[in-house]
Amino acid sequence: MSSYLLGIDIATTSTKTLLMEGSGKVLGSATAEYPLETPKPLWSEQDPEHWWEATVKTIREVLQKTGVSASSIAGIGLSGQMHGLVCLDSDNRVLRPAILWNDQRTGAQCDAITQRVGAEKVIQLTGNPILTGFTAPKLLWVQENEPDVYSRIAKILLPKDYVRYRLTNSFCTDVSDASGMSLLDVANRRWSDEMVDAVGAKRAWLADVSESSDPSSKVTGEGASATGLPEGIPVVGGGGDQACQAVGVGIVREGVASATLGTSGVVFAASDEYRVEPEGRLHAFCHAVPGKWHLMGVMLSAAGSFRWYKDVLGQQESREAAETGKDPFEILTQQAALAPAGCEGLLFLPYLTGERTPWPDPLARGNFFGLTLRHQKAHMTRSVMEGVTYGMRDSLELMRNLQLKVSHIVASGGGAKSPLWRQMMADNFHARTVTVNASEGAAYGACLLAATGAGIFPSVEAACDACLQETGETLPGPEATVYDDFYPHYKSLYPALAPIFHKVAATVEKHGGSG
Repeated sequence: MSSYLLGIDIATTSTKTLLMEGSGKVLGSATAEYPLETPKPLWSEQDPEHWWEATVKTIREVLQKTGVSASSIAGIGLSGQMHGLVCLDSDNRVLRPAILWNDQRTGAQCDAITQRVGAEKVIQLTGNPILTGFTAPKLLWVQENEPDVYSRIAKILLPKDYVRYRLTNSFCTDVSDASGMSLLDVANRRWSDEMVDAVGAKRAWLADVSESSDPSSKVTGEGASATGLPEGIPVVGGGGDQACQAVGVGIVREGVASATLGTSGVVFAASDEYRVEPEGRLHAFCHAVPGKWHLMGVMLSAAGSFRWYKDVLGQQESREAAETGKDPFEILTQQAALAPAGCEGLLFLPYLTGERTPWPDPLARGNFFGLTLRHQKAHMTRSVMEGVTYGMRDSLELMRNLQLKVSHIVASGGGAKSPLWRQMMADNFHARTVTVNASEGAAYGACLLAATGAGIFPSVEAACDACLQETGETLPGPEATVYDDFYPHYKSLYPALAPIFHKVAATVEKHGGSG
């Protein structure tokens, strides 16, 4: 009898359940959406019950669609949005809506924890500065603003681990997801007593920590009744969405990195040792591969910058696309290819929604720099693509400064469908840039972790070797030297403009805008 695996990704707007054969072949998937609540400005919350309902629905749907017997499921892997805070009482009931990763209410709490521990010590222990997205400052916010809720907390969980609790009646998490809580000693892959004490939490509130591919729990009778799965199926530790996404495209060994051109841009590299960027400009987390870590840089508006450009300045191309059946982005990139590399000095800063790596500045703003009468629309289009690529290069340069060698890059995300953009990446990164045969994201990585935990593969690396193949290759070309000459100019723009960004934001706020 064949063995099958389920990968469940509890994302911010939907849950996706993927069914995979033990060979790595995807047989089907199902997705269920749910709402996001913003009860106040800067707040972002969700009802955890929606995650569980979506999980039940998508498990039943994918089994029905594929015709696979539930008794053939050999293992389950969980992935999900990171950092969210789920508070349970002593009866394991949810005390308040989950506070999500993109909630921005906790600036004061980030400062308070940093002061208590010390900025350098925080980075040494957790690999990262305390950020508003992370879990620990959310917990401190609840303590300070909702004392009645805080007094009744018995357990705190991350989003995917709440689903695990409903499925298995166990309180477990994995090292990759726990790394984003600001409570884990990332170097030693265990809870940090110093960080837990700094937040005022209790060690008993925290879930047990496991490696991502280790079977940490089993489906209970109650979980089986709800989902239609048999009781006793092993559920592995799983991972945070970025770590599982990386496993899903084969970023499991030092020397390879991924560049994901989605709405945001993520550069992700596996590391055999714990490396920390001294100023905390890169995220340093435990990887979903046992005994390994990863470094990650995030820019907030990557392909999102190109979408903005298409929506605001690409109406003509959008009309042409509607008339011809073409993709408007394809039409724009064909035009961009007509402009020379470097765009004759036109540079684009892609900070349309602020920035995170390498400049953690919510007031950073986008900019076309160097416009002249010579510049045409093709130059502007190409400069947007180049600016995003320079921004991702920033992250890769920080990684290389930590003596992390990267031999090749796996390109993924919508922007990576463009041959021109892949060439820009190969030229800027000075690395062979490839595509692979997997496009299912974090849910696929969760399946590979489940396959490892079920014993189908001896390791996560072996699972990736067996299931992933390269489908395309782009090598650095002669334009790499052009980008090398212009990249330093790009890097100099933010430091020069940052004071002006902040002054303009203050002026906008003074006159009733949002900065």
